[in-house]
Amino acid sequence: MSLVTLKAVLDDSKAKHYAVGAFNFNGIEDARGIVEAAEEKNSPVILMASTSAVSYFGGARAVAAYVRALAEKSPAPIVLHVDHCTDLDLIYDCVDSGFSSVMIDASALAFEENIAKTAAAVKYAKRYGVSVEGELGRLGGREENVDVSDRNANMTDPNAVEEFVARTGVDALAISIGNAHGFYKGTPKLDFDRIVAIRKLVDCGLVLHGGTGIPEPDFVRAVECGMNKINVGTELKYACSQTARACMAAKPNEIDIRKLVGDNRKACREIVLHKLDLFGSTGMGALDA
Repeated sequence: MSLVTLKAVLDDSKAKHYAVGAFNFNGIEDARGIVEAAEEKNSPVILMASTSAVSYFGGARAVAAYVRALAEKSPAPIVLHVDHCTDLDLIYDCVDSGFSSVMIDASALAFEENIAKTAAAVKYAKRYGVSVEGELGRLGGREENVDVSDRNANMTDPNAVEEFVARTGVDALAISIGNAHGFYKGTPKLDFDRIVAIRKLVDCGLVLHGGTGIPEPDFVRAVECGMNKINVGTELKYACSQTARACMAAKPNEIDIRKLVGDNRKACREIVLHKLDLFGSTGMGALDA
């Protein structure tokens, strides 16, 4: 089928009380593994490209062309989303190139500046029916081009959420509730009461970033509290790197790169299969909310 919007899958997730898995991909093999898992589980899925992945692929048009080709051959509802983009010009390029969702991350800016920049992204994207995710509060940790020290991280203030969503018009909001990017230094302690408070104030989709390392029962509870989209990136990247290293060690004389990285597809597929069950999206591929 054609690519679907983030809003479409989030509306369905809110109606049926599950969360949609959003998985970072960096190449052909991991993208295919994610899609295969979604097909097997009859689940919607979000393929996320970081800004560095967009550059690695050769630009937004190259990413969109590849993922669109995967989507057109797949029965699974697939969203193509750019993750943590701070550059409005790149946001516009992703929209023009065929992404069905974009994230404008202006969380490092002051509140009014965050609103202004996010609203600009929404205004442009909505002309083309593209969904927009914003962020309020700052997640700590490091992943790809995101690097926020613990000192500069802060949780999302529920008192500011309603105004932010109303003035920007975002379809989804990434919130900071004790989660972080990359590998956690210890066991994360999510503020579930904060999710509940925010859920009562706004109707847009709520997004949990930093899914790698969060205890499995906490995912389930976060969904019960109203979380609609859960991002996983570092776990997939680690699995791919370890799988590739093992394959290269086992086949030191192999010169066909496809045979050295091909197992990455299976490694990603296995992780995503489990996450889709955990997030409650298995069997939800009809999007009939």
